Amino acid sequence: MQRHSDFTPIHTILVPLIYDGPGLHALDAARQFDAEITLVGVVVVPERQSLSTGAAAARALRRTLRMYGKDKRIISKTQIIVAHHPWEELSNLIQDEKPDLLCLEFDSHLRALSVTASEVLARPPCDVALVRGKISSKPKQVLVPVRGGPHAELAVRVGLGLHPKGVTSLHIRRPEDPEAGTDAPFKPLERVLYQIPEVQKKFEVTEDAAQVILNYAKKSDVVILGTTIQPITSSVSLGPVADRLLREAPCAVIAVKSGRPMPQIKFDETLGFEAISILVDKWFAENTFHADEFSNLREMVDLKKQQGATISLALPALNEEETVGRVIRTMKKELMRRFPLLDEIVLIDSNSTDRTREIAKKEGVPVYIHQELLPTMEPRSGKGEALWKSLLVTKGDIIVWIDTDIVNIHPRFVYGIIGPLLINPQIQLVKGFYRRPLRVGQKMQAGGGGRVTELTARPLLNLFYPELSGVVQPLSGEYAGRRKALEQATFYSGYGVETGLLIDIFEKFHLDSIAQVDLLERIHHNQHLEALSKMSFAIIQTVIRKLEKRFGRAVLEDVNRSMKMIRHDNKGYFLDVEQIAEHERPPMIEVPEYLKKQETLNDARTSQ
Repeated sequence: MQRHSDFTPIHTILVPLIYDGPGLHALDAARQFDAEITLVGVVVVPERQSLSTGAAAARALRRTLRMYGKDKRIISKTQIIVAHHPWEELSNLIQDEKPDLLCLEFDSHLRALSVTASEVLARPPCDVALVRGKISSKPKQVLVPVRGGPHAELAVRVGLGLHPKGVTSLHIRRPEDPEAGTDAPFKPLERVLYQIPEVQKKFEVTEDAAQVILNYAKKSDVVILGTTIQPITSSVSLGPVADRLLREAPCAVIAVKSGRPMPQIKFDETLGFEAISILVDKWFAENTFHADEFSNLREMVDLKKQQGATISLALPALNEEETVGRVIRTMKKELMRRFPLLDEIVLIDSNSTDRTREIAKKEGVPVYIHQELLPTMEPRSGKGEALWKSLLVTKGDIIVWIDTDIVNIHPRFVYGIIGPLLINPQIQLVKGFYRRPLRVGQKMQAGGGGRVTELTARPLLNLFYPELSGVVQPLSGEYAGRRKALEQATFYSGYGVETGLLIDIFEKFHLDSIAQVDLLERIHHNQHLEALSKMSFAIIQTVIRKLEKRFGRAVLEDVNRSMKMIRHDNKGYFLDVEQIAEHERPPMIEVPEYLKKQETLNDARTSQ
């Protein structure tokens, strides 16, 4: 025989919060349960508008979700759904989250999600509760009209969740119905109800069930009923009794439907141009952040502590004596002493010939010359080599890299790219982007920087990796990632490191693992045209190398690794050949010295 415990309590409730739309009344209802609440943000973009226009709304909604997330019972999902018709994607998320109950407002949630009642209830992704009216305080009288079957059992579970000692079950049958026969579905539920003394049992015989329920509803705070057991023939109908109660009941009404398995529908990233365009628009809206979202550093530190995460800032440098000191002082003051967001700062020097290393040591940070690390491997020059070897000399679960030539240095260049990693465990790599004014003579030309990005990197990504076409500045030097992802990636030694890393993370962890953050404006020392030409040459090599692996055939020969630079002197023009070869380094997880060091660190953590 079933007992009271067989009515499994509702432990988890999921509520969609629509930007400029419904969700708060459903949240009020969910708060009456002794349950954990998951809030999911949804931005609905009109059909004819690009999904990328939802980025600002997504940003605002994330702020709202974080505000509600201060309630210990509420988990605010930081990944916002941005879509024209979000119901399918919300259903997929529900299947992943597996909540005990999905709470929706009737019928404003249905309209906002562009879905009908029949679409939701014919194949519900889980148990569903449609709430009509506001439930803002603990209800004292909960009425549950029951007949039998899984929807009636769910109605009782929801009623007990709202008020364990204030539920009245109301069993109604028609005068011509024999007790054994039509009422057979009620018998199993009746046996259970009699094991729950807190539930008051009422019985009525009538031809007009809706009217009897309405009469009882006058003395109730909430009516909870299962939806019709008959097939729904109208897209807006929940059954004749439920429809009338939703229209006329003087109190709040909750209509419930028990869930059943539903096939999962996922975005197919191999579809054609239109599908990829939608995918990228959607990614841009959902995974583009602003540094200001993470400016509450006390909150960022709390998130870090809750996750038990450690964060390392590695500063690659080559002859940056003018700016490196201020970069280090700014980060130590704001992000170590004032707000302990960073656990360590290290300088990875590329054999500078100026005072860069001396200044860094004076500021109290460890200094490494990357050519001297891993002496068993032939040393190489290049920023990518420094970034790769920084994995060896840092300890953090999250690694942050920023360039040391930033003139207008600000803590946002670091906390901005850390933020998405702390609020969304799915994200593996975060790229910064910014306005890059170009100095022309004594004047600044707004937006003139990033020439290699716009003339080489982004066109190549649009051609061969269109899923990455929404990345604003793939070559930015400000980015962060999770060690467990970065140690699996190959690193190019030179200018191709950013492009190669972006493609590698995309191929290994998919598009949703990448995010980008607006860091406002970055002022740095612009490079001359010849240097930009070399950079472009290296980036093109990197993309072709990635394509070779994709298609399984070689394209570049060794001769392609050299570039003929056009020079000019007092005798005229001549050619000067330079070797600009982008060599790969293997994933750090394959390097024995790294594995040994990680094993030592893990042993130290275990013994603490």
